[in-house]
Amino acid sequence: MKQAENITVGISIGDLNGIGGEIVLKTFEDPRMLEFCTPVVFASIKVMSFFKSHFNSEINFQSINNLNQIVHGKVNVFNCWKEPVNIEFGKEDVKIGEYAIKSLEAATKALKNDEIDVLVTAPINKHNIQSEKFKFPGHTDYLAQQLGGESLMFMITEDLRVGLLTDHVPVKDIASHITPDLIEQKIETVYSSLKKDFKIQKPKIAVLGINPHTGDNGVIGSEDDEVLRPTLQKIKESGKLVFGPYAADSFFGSNNYKNFDAIIASYHDQGLVPFKTLSFGQGVNFTAGLSRVRTSPDHGTAFEIAGKGKADENSFKEAVFSAIQIFRNRTSYEALTANPLKKSTKKERR
Repeated sequence: MKQAENITVGISIGDLNGIGGEIVLKTFEDPRMLEFCTPVVFASIKVMSFFKSHFNSEINFQSINNLNQIVHGKVNVFNCWKEPVNIEFGKEDVKIGEYAIKSLEAATKALKNDEIDVLVTAPINKHNIQSEKFKFPGHTDYLAQQLGGESLMFMITEDLRVGLLTDHVPVKDIASHITPDLIEQKIETVYSSLKKDFKIQKPKIAVLGINPHTGDNGVIGSEDDEVLRPTLQKIKESGKLVFGPYAADSFFGSNNYKNFDAIIASYHDQGLVPFKTLSFGQGVNFTAGLSRVRTSPDHGTAFEIAGKGKADENSFKEAVFSAIQIFRNRTSYEALTANPLKKSTKKERR
């Protein structure tokens, strides 16, 4: 298994007019970060030098044109393009969106080819990335197509993990998307991730209801009684510790979430509003279920503060740490399952 200091972290730069460049600089200005990993920023040395000058950073870059030139102990910049780019902080620009995709595509290719170990993505603007060649609502859908597996948006901190049955689905369509097959698939993805990515031997999972008060016995919708409850009962009978559905309005305020290793919300805001309220600035978006490890910060491009030196890098830094830890956990798990007679001496992390 690789040691932490040898793990190569690929970084897609995101929207150049947002805060991505700033949070990357702030994260790796701390030389101790290079003891944990070797970063490779997929952008261009011209762009990163512009950021360095604009934010008065003292960081030093290693410019490379081939991934076999990566230098450990340095912040590497892989040149995805050579031409100058006109950066206007805070502006939504289709051309800038094209550079965000160039970075993402190059980083994903490197990840697929095992030229980097994990991928951390800086924020993109979901509108300006759309084109005839790129028709994905965001990172997760693109990476699911490229990397394979049953992807799931998994928001994580040290003490809280929230997965979603549906993610970027309009509210009016949520109920029709939630089927027994989808529920089983998402719960299996969370369960598997908790075991191999977080070293939890017997995961305990809570599922939140679809309707207010989980439908109040059909008074406020029938989906919880007709779809969710029987599917959860079937999953329980298979031996998994899955509980619910719970009424979402009181679940977090009562601290009930602390009794579980993960919570699965029915839709985007049901899970992300409480998650970000409890952990904003420290949370990480992890795409569970993929064949490779990808994380990102729990915030967007923040155009309103871009270029002003006000961006908080903590969520991005946590995304780097999480990617490293998940990679190590997964590598250890795969080695153990490949050789089941070899017993781990490490205490299971709860």
